[in-house]
Amino acid sequence: MAVEALGVDAPLLSVRGLETYFMADEGMVKAVDGVSFDVYAGQTLGIVGESGCGKSVTAHSILRIVAEPGRVVGGQIMLQRDAGELDLVALSANGRTMRSIRSGVIGYVFQEPMSAFSLVHTIGNQIIEAIQLHRRVSKREARDRGVELLRRVGIPRAEHRMDEYAFQLSGGLRQRALIAMALSCDPKLLIADEPTTALDVTTQAQILELLADLQEQTGMAIMLITHNLGVVAEMADDVVVMYLGRVVEQGPVEETFYAPKHPYTQLLLKSIPSVHSERRSKLPTIAGSVPHPYSRPRGCPFHPRCPSFMPGICDAHEPRLLTVEGLQRASCFLYQTPAVSDPLSNGSLVVPLPPDVGHRAADGAFGSAANGET
Repeated sequence: MAVEALGVDAPLLSVRGLETYFMADEGMVKAVDGVSFDVYAGQTLGIVGESGCGKSVTAHSILRIVAEPGRVVGGQIMLQRDAGELDLVALSANGRTMRSIRSGVIGYVFQEPMSAFSLVHTIGNQIIEAIQLHRRVSKREARDRGVELLRRVGIPRAEHRMDEYAFQLSGGLRQRALIAMALSCDPKLLIADEPTTALDVTTQAQILELLADLQEQTGMAIMLITHNLGVVAEMADDVVVMYLGRVVEQGPVEETFYAPKHPYTQLLLKSIPSVHSERRSKLPTIAGSVPHPYSRPRGCPFHPRCPSFMPGICDAHEPRLLTVEGLQRASCFLYQTPAVSDPLSNGSLVVPLPPDVGHRAADGAFGSAANGET
């Protein structure tokens, strides 16, 4: 994505060719396989995809908190700091610099706040500890800061809540408290991993509005991980669509949702319930399910479920992520040139694409998922 097109100097976080593998007994699992994207200050990047597509592992890789037996094995995670650019992959996961970045520069809102908080320590003690890890302040000053944060995220009776435990709070209040702790040291980037999961729709709307307000007040960047495309449409500036550990499409939200290029994105959008849907009709679904990363299909990873599957092409060669239109990029042979790079050979291989492929892609063979056409 062009830096000039976004009107900013440089991305706050630039991920390039990120590879995170798990060394399991069955073999090597490529949970994140060559992922690249940028996150800009003051903007929101949405990362979407079905469960098992590598969204959370990507976020854990950025903070270097990937659980064993997984580890980051390749790529770069470049973070812009006042002192200059820093590659997080080159840092020790448990080193002092990486520990200072967690919460201090990059905050994280975990998917399930009940498991993110300790059940034997009060909310206040955990927020105070997070503040004192990154700021040279007294316990009293840290507590005052904690109370201020709880008020900021809309928690009533903040001083009283500081002395309560996570199990004493409702789901919505726990989520707000977790956001407060993530913001305790004024991070430049907030990673929100499914921040509205298991919340009722009213509380979901309140949490999303809270994140938008906090971003406007602080100018922080947000990386929003979700499977809810409606949330992305409302919150994000840009979107990255992941499938089986890879980026299959990325671009500005408006363009991507109005005219999706990759068949997977098109099918995801078509599966969203609509008030215009015919009554008592079945909701469109994507055939099959995401395969286990250990059983990754050869060629395009989506080809076993793709309605535009081309035998001898999609199941034999890996498409590249290329610019399709404007700032939109897609990894699909509907938009590839006949000469593609075959990873199993040393040279260039000519693939006999059907002559109407270019026309089908340009004309929108799948219709507009945004308006429900087929």
